[in-house]
Amino acid sequence: MLEFTFSITRVLSVFGLFILTAIAEILGCYFPYLILNQGKSHWLWIPTALSLTVFVWLLTLHPAASGRIYAAYGGIYIFTALLWLRYVDQVILTRWDILGGLIVLVGASLIILQPQGLVR
Repeated sequence: MLEFTFSITRVLSVFGLFILTAIAEILGCYFPYLILNQGKSHWLWIPTALSLTVFVWLLTLHPAASGRIYAAYGGIYIFTALLWLRYVDQVILTRWDILGGLIVLVGASLIILQPQGLVR
């Protein structure tokens, strides 16, 4: 018989960790974009290095280093990137963006919340 037990606190902490990791990764890419394509200050290399360091550190906190973790993270990353597009870049999302974001979020949730418990 399959066991399906988890606590809401554990679920929120896993999703929260994925979201924080995605934000750190996006910032690590966004700052160089501002420097190289928007002509912003080279001082932005400092927060670039910091955010990528935090990103790598956060990856070490994930439940395991496996394809399953990275697949689930990928879905959360896509969803977070769409939120970034909407609220930071101020781009109106299309219905296709929203549908795609929901699909990957559901897919990531299925991986994370599969009957064996949270991703292992």
